[in-house]
Amino acid sequence: MEMSGSPAEGPRRTRTVKRKMWGGLRQKWKLLGLFEIDQQHEFYSLTCMMKEGLSAAVQNAIDNPAPDELSEDDYRLEVTQIHKDFVMETFAGPVFASLRRSLGMTEKDYQDSLSSDGSYLQFISNSKSKADFFLTNDKRFFLKTQNKREVHFLLSNLRIYMEHLEKYPHSLLVKFLGVHRIKIPHRKKKYFIVMQSVFYPDDRINARYDIKGCEVSRWTDPAPEGSQVIVVLKDLNFEGQFITLDQQRPWLLRQVEIDTSFLQRLNVLDYSLLVAHQPLHQDERHQGHSFATLIMRTKKSVITGSSPTNAGTPTVPGAVPEEDSTLLLSETDNRTGSRSAAESQRGSDLGSAFSGRPCTEQPAGTVTDSMELPDFQAQNRRLLPNFKNPLHVIDGPDQRYFVGIIDIFTVYGFKKRLEHWWKRLRHPGKAFSTVSPPAYCLRLCQWVRDHTK
Repeated sequence: MEMSGSPAEGPRRTRTVKRKMWGGLRQKWKLLGLFEIDQQHEFYSLTCMMKEGLSAAVQNAIDNPAPDELSEDDYRLEVTQIHKDFVMETFAGPVFASLRRSLGMTEKDYQDSLSSDGSYLQFISNSKSKADFFLTNDKRFFLKTQNKREVHFLLSNLRIYMEHLEKYPHSLLVKFLGVHRIKIPHRKKKYFIVMQSVFYPDDRINARYDIKGCEVSRWTDPAPEGSQVIVVLKDLNFEGQFITLDQQRPWLLRQVEIDTSFLQRLNVLDYSLLVAHQPLHQDERHQGHSFATLIMRTKKSVITGSSPTNAGTPTVPGAVPEEDSTLLLSETDNRTGSRSAAESQRGSDLGSAFSGRPCTEQPAGTVTDSMELPDFQAQNRRLLPNFKNPLHVIDGPDQRYFVGIIDIFTVYGFKKRLEHWWKRLRHPGKAFSTVSPPAYCLRLCQWVRDHTK
C-alpha cells in the first residue's frame, strides 16, 4: 500500500498553484491595451512562422558574422531559407547585423527576444496605412508589414541611412534591424521590417503622442479615465503642454533639425515624432550626477570614430574599452566643480547652431561641416542616460521622455502633390500633413521649438 504525501505537502502545492495563477493574472493585466496573439487569433499562424523564420535568419547571422567593413555585396545580399510550410528571405543581412552590433546588441539576445516562447502582441494603430503592427512579447521590438515599394525605398537608401547613423550616432531616427519577406503557399507574399521600439521599456509610461506638426485630423479621443487601453494621442491632444528638458533642450532642437534635414534630402514627408513621458522617481532625479552613474553613462555614450559601417567596436550604447572611458572620465572629473555649467555651455553652443534657421538653409550633408568643434560636439553627441534604451531617452528635471522619428517611407511624388493641392482647397488656411518636404521639415522643427523649454 502506497503512503500518501505528508500533510504539509497539500498547503505547499496550494500555495504554488496560487502563485502561478497570480503570476498569470499579473502578466495579462500588463498586456491590457495590446492583444496577445493566441491560438484563436487570426495572425497566430503567421506570427509563428515569423518567429521560426527570424530565429533561423538570426542564427545564420551568428554562424556568419558581419564583416568589419561592409561591401556593396552586403547591401545587395538576399538569403533564402526554406522551412516546412513557408520560405523566409532576408535582405542585406550583414548590414543590419552590423547596425545591431553597433547598438551593443548581441545576436543571441536579439534572437531570444524575437523567438521567445511568449506570444507576439498585436498593436492596433490609428494609422491610416494598411500595415499590421506586432510587438515581441517583451515589447522591445516592433514588427511592421510593409508594401514592396516601401521596402524597395528603404533598401535603395540603406547606405545613406547607415552613413547618417555613422555621422550622427545619437540620431533620433528609428533603428531598422532587419528586412524580410515571407512566402506562404497560395497566399500573397508579405514583406516586414523589424525595428527597435522607441517606447521601451514602457512599464511606467503614462502618455504617448504621434506628432506631425499640423492640426487637420490630429486629434484622437483619449482612453476612458482609469482604462489601461493604450491610445497614441496626436498634436491637438498635446496643446498646452511642454517637453521640459532644461539643459538638454538645445541638444534636442539640433538633433531634430539634423534628422529632418536628412529626411528632406530623401524627399519624404508624413514622418512622425513619437513622444512619451513618465514621471521620474525621486532617486532618479539626481542619479546622473553620481560618479558611478557617470562611468556607466560615459560607457554608453561613444567612442569617436566607431560606426555602424565599421562595426568592429560597438558605437552606442555598447561597452567601450576601459582606457577610453577612463580618459573621458578623467577629463570630466577635472571639471567636477563646474560640471553643470560646462554641460549648460555645451548645450548653448549646440543650441546657437540651431538658431531658428529654416531647414532649407542647412542641408544635413553640410550641417556641421563649417563648425570648428570637437568631434563629440560636431556629431551632436550627448552623455547618454544609464538606461535600457538610451538613444531614445531624455531625462528632464521631473519627467523621462521617450523620443524618436518613425514612418520615413512616404515620398513626395505625383500623388502626394495632387493630395497637397486638394487639401489646400478643402482646408484653406489650416495646417495639414501633406506639404513639401522642406515645409514639413521646417514645420516639425518649429513645433519642437514651440513645445520645449
